[in-house]
Amino acid sequence: MLNVGDPAPDFELLSDENQLVKLSDLRGRRVVLFFFPKADTPGCATQACGFRDRFPRIEAGNATVIGLSPDSPAKLAKWRAKESLPYTLLSDPDHQVAEAYGAWGEKQMFGKTYDGILRSHVIIGADGRLEDIRLRISPQESVDAAVAFLEE
Repeated sequence: MLNVGDPAPDFELLSDENQLVKLSDLRGRRVVLFFFPKADTPGCATQACGFRDRFPRIEAGNATVIGLSPDSPAKLAKWRAKESLPYTLLSDPDHQVAEAYGAWGEKQMFGKTYDGILRSHVIIGADGRLEDIRLRISPQESVDAAVAFLEE
């Protein structure tokens, strides 16, 4: 279990542009890393578009946004273009990064239990340490809480 103040687990994943993105390459800047279950679904659109709409405020706080899901880079690219998202989306098909951050676990839908992405976000400081961790959060609460935290 990760705690505020811990080093953020580093990773290297393919982006929606088929480029390798390494978290440690973003040091010196804060990162809002949000985890979403599936591109082009209503809740995920609420979260992703909320970060899109507040992106200028996030950038003003020397931060950027990265979205992460198990979707393929091609599916993420299509969705990013559709929603005009100004930030990178990453593909975590084996959910190793989501697991490392505690954003993978048991879920229920229509009476069935299964494992999947737990909608969450973390804020990683410019020094690479975790500043805020929000697991199992609603799409709108994720956006509101992250932006409020960055503006404190």
